[in-house]
Amino acid sequence: MGTRLNQQKRGKGGPAYRSPGHRFFGKVAYERPSQDELESAVRGQVVEFVDDVGRSPLLVGILLENGHKVHCISAEGLKVGDFIEIGREAKLGVGCITPLMNLPEGTPVFNIELVPGDGGKIARVAGASAQVVSRDEEKGIVGVLLASKAIKIFLGRCRATVGVACGGGRLEKPFKKAGNKWFAMRALNHEYPVVRRTAMSAYDHPHGGRSFGKSSTRSHDAPPGKKCGQIGARRTGRRK
Repeated sequence: MGTRLNQQKRGKGGPAYRSPGHRFFGKVAYERPSQDELESAVRGQVVEFVDDVGRSPLLVGILLENGHKVHCISAEGLKVGDFIEIGREAKLGVGCITPLMNLPEGTPVFNIELVPGDGGKIARVAGASAQVVSRDEEKGIVGVLLASKAIKIFLGRCRATVGVACGGGRLEKPFKKAGNKWFAMRALNHEYPVVRRTAMSAYDHPHGGRSFGKSSTRSHDAPPGKKCGQIGARRTGRRK
């Protein structure tokens, strides 16, 4: 009997495949707006930046006037000591958090809420941004141009952060060495290096050994130890 396949080990959830969530900062989202934020705005000061292992952009720690400290995804250009505003009547500036209806057309934004109060779901990775392109005050909706060139309609009460998410160009620098790649994968507990299944022995994988041995297509009803390759494929190969 051969060994278990990698997907079987991953499904069991052993230490090698578990998410290292104990090293992550945790959930980062807009908090429920206070009464001051709904009516006017709350002023805060940038006091720290946090490098979270679980996400690409930096997090910014903001100390509000009421003594409450919040963490959000940082905008490009912020520094310790800067003042920002959060709320309905917040003054426009890099890092300010305000409803989309308050932003003029052409404003770059990120960390946009899909539904008012969900904390931010759109454009949250390093260097991400979208652009406000239209507003309809009668209907209370705002059109936003996403990075995919699609224009999505949001409710005007959805909050967003003004600016561009920090960390842009993170992927432009090459790893150059396998050791650097190994450390990057280790931080998120990703499988690395990935061995080609055809390079394995026949004992370790159905596609291993000198000859391919088994068909690359498998039925949806195949047992877990055989379910590898192209599952339930209608056709294989290049189209002519």
